[in-house]
This record gives sequence, structure tokens and C-alpha cells, in this order.
Amino acid sequence: MSLAERRAELRGATYRGDGLGAVAVLDSGVWPREVLQMVGDAVLVALGSGAAGADGVAHRSVTELHRRGWDGDVELADALTAALGGPSTALVSAPVDLEELSMVLEGDPAQGGGRIDLRTGQIWPTAYDDDDEEDDEEEEDDSRWLWVHCEGSRPGYRDMERFIDTLTDPGLAELLTVAISGRGAFRRFKDVLWSRPEGAERWHAYSEDRSRGRARAWLAGQGFTPAVPPSRDGDASVT
Repeated sequence: MSLAERRAELRGATYRGDGLGAVAVLDSGVWPREVLQMVGDAVLVALGSGAAGADGVAHRSVTELHRRGWDGDVELADALTAALGGPSTALVSAPVDLEELSMVLEGDPAQGGGRIDLRTGQIWPTAYDDDDEEDDEEEEDDSRWLWVHCEGSRPGYRDMERFIDTLTDPGLAELLTVAISGRGAFRRFKDVLWSRPEGAERWHAYSEDRSRGRARAWLAGQGFTPAVPPSRDGDASVT
């Protein structure tokens, strides 16, 4: 099974709340270093459902996250530790999609960031033009909204630099180093990888985990943690 297929299965199990499915994917092979944020979220679902084998993959996740130490890894390890019965964090659970949040955080600064509806998890970019008039009380309810300041594409550019440093193919590394010089760096970088399917697959995993972790760390800095998707009916299993 390719990295892309494993990531797709893991993402599907997480969003379905399929703890047993998540454990099955994680037990089926090695965990690439680039996907530990996605793995951790899947393990939280497995722990919440009581899926058989969840504790084992959770302890392994905590160890791997601390060893890797990317942005957001400590916060995710703490959430897993709490789910295992360890000390709980002081963070408030909110239904926030980290991928959507990362898009607002690292989007075009000209668009001006956005805000999160903490009741629903919906993220509203500032540029969104809502023709409907909002209720004044809801608009002024500070406890409902979390404002997001756009930090721009610099973190994404640093991801490309870091990714190049991990490559063992000196020819590809040189091509990508040239590609990220000057305007249009992101497009040229992807164009080079387009002809290298394995490299492109690994880059997608690497980039997503980096941005996902930064979004998690940012959210924790605001006092919140992503809510764990509810378990699928009938998924719980005695461990």
C-alpha cells in the first residue's frame, strides 16, 4: 500500500470515527515520520471508541511525537497522554478542522485572516462576503468567536527548504533548490516534483503534517484543542 493510500485510509477512519479501522491501518505497517500528526488524531479516535489495540498505538504515538518534536507534536502528545488516563490539559475542546485553520493561518495576508465559530467549528475568512445581516447579540458574543490572524506563506516556504534537506537524491535536491529561488517558488517546486511521483507523495504528507501541527500549536496558544470526532456506533471493543 502506498503512502497516499495509507493516508487516505487513515483520514477516512478518523472522520468516520472508526477506531477499529484506524488501529487496523496503523498495525499494518511502519509509520512514516511525515504523518505523525495524522496518526495521532486517528489514535485519539481509537482511544475514544475503546478500540482493541488503541492503548498500544497511543503509547507508541506519544513516544514518536516527542522524538520528532515538530510544531504541535508536544500538544498532540499531551492530548494522547490525557486520553490514556494521564494528566489532563487545561485546553478547551472545540470542533475545529485543523486543515481549514491552516489554510486561513497561512493564506494570503491580503485576505486578512478570519474567525472561528467555536460553537460549530466553522471558519469564516475575512474576505467572505455575507449578504445576510447577523444578529447583533451573536456578533458581540466574544465567547463564540476566535479571531485568526493570517501569518502568510513564510512557514510553507520554510517547509520546502526543510524538505529539501531531508532528500537523499542530490540531483533532485539541486533541482528543487533552484526551483524555490525567486518569485513563483511554490509553483516551480511542485512542477519539479510532478515528474517524481514518490517525491511528490512524500512532500504532500510532509507539508500537510507540518501545517497541521502549526495549526494545532496556534490553537493551543489560544487555549483550545481540536475536538475528537465522535465514535461510530458499534465501534467500541473491549480491550
